[in-house]
Amino acid sequence: MKLFHYSVLLVLLIFLGILKSISAQQLPGEVKFSEHKFIPGYGFKKAGNPEMFQGNKKKKRYFEGWYFKMVSADGQSILSIIPGISLSPDGSEQHAFIQVINGKTAQTYYYTFPIEAFAFSREKFAVTIGDNYFSANRLLLNLRDDSTSLSGEVLMSEQTELPSARILNPGIMGWYRFVPFMQCYHGVVSLNHRLEGTLIKNGQTHDFSEGKGYIEKDWGSSMPSAWVWMQSNNFSQSEASFMLSVANIPWMRKSFTGFLGFFYYNGEIHRFATYTRAKLNLDHKGLDTLHIQIYDKKRVYQIEAIHKSAGLLMAPVGGSMDRRIPESIDATLKLTVMDRQGNVLFKDNSFISGLELVGDQKILMSGKQEKRKSRSGQ
Repeated sequence: MKLFHYSVLLVLLIFLGILKSISAQQLPGEVKFSEHKFIPGYGFKKAGNPEMFQGNKKKKRYFEGWYFKMVSADGQSILSIIPGISLSPDGSEQHAFIQVINGKTAQTYYYTFPIEAFAFSREKFAVTIGDNYFSANRLLLNLRDDSTSLSGEVLMSEQTELPSARILNPGIMGWYRFVPFMQCYHGVVSLNHRLEGTLIKNGQTHDFSEGKGYIEKDWGSSMPSAWVWMQSNNFSQSEASFMLSVANIPWMRKSFTGFLGFFYYNGEIHRFATYTRAKLNLDHKGLDTLHIQIYDKKRVYQIEAIHKSAGLLMAPVGGSMDRRIPESIDATLKLTVMDRQGNVLFKDNSFISGLELVGDQKILMSGKQEKRKSRSGQ
């Protein structure tokens, strides 16, 4: 009789697990990208919520991707997961993808899916790619190819978000969000949050319980020809989060150096960007070390970033994922924040930082406008 009860219990547990997996894939107001036409009210909703899927009207020359960075409590597991879609310049090649970069080994993986596998929610940020689910509070993976596998679930909580979006100033880009025909747009979903759960990569368990996470995104036609990007919310002695992006931005047959970023500390979020009239100086010290100073009305930020091992990620050109770029997740970031009188408000280091140095850095250092060379930004 006991054996019968145990068998019934086992079947019940398996059944509940299957139900849980099925429910995990259901999106509120699910829309299949390959099937939808017009979605009433969606344009207005996504305008005020840049974390939501933005490309519902796109058929060609387009990419969109979200960047989930996860660091375990002991710093021994560092993974970044990038789900997205790619639509070629003429629309003949369309696919969804999930990229993975291991911050400890610099190994990268690129899983492709037919575009029919991509679906999004019309109500909030939530997307599925096949059996894989992504939202601001949950990540569920079931990836496998001939030689690799990655599966498991990570829950995200205690998210620190940018202040409530306003229609005229939604997200990290400010009013630049509504400048038409820009090559690339940027969004920040969560500056910092807690993780719970595990992922199993090629038989190795990555336990992210009590770890830290970060989420951002990009969308448009191409990444810039040159840029610097850095991010960390794993400082040695504080619960701070920092991100800076400096890029060569094409506009009206010319280009200029623009930047945006934030500093989160002691419950306060401080933005600095070209649109806030902050000023930036950038200087390379050799091939792997970068010095940056940012000045705004209230603060001075001094940054030293040191590049370490890097993995090659796929990046878009005209919507197609045809470019390879290096990214380090174990870079060193030294950050000092002062008031305009020179008083130190914050000083700390992070040895688990994301860092990308891409393209001709001299363009960014000069900050001067120059003629635009190509539509792809290469």
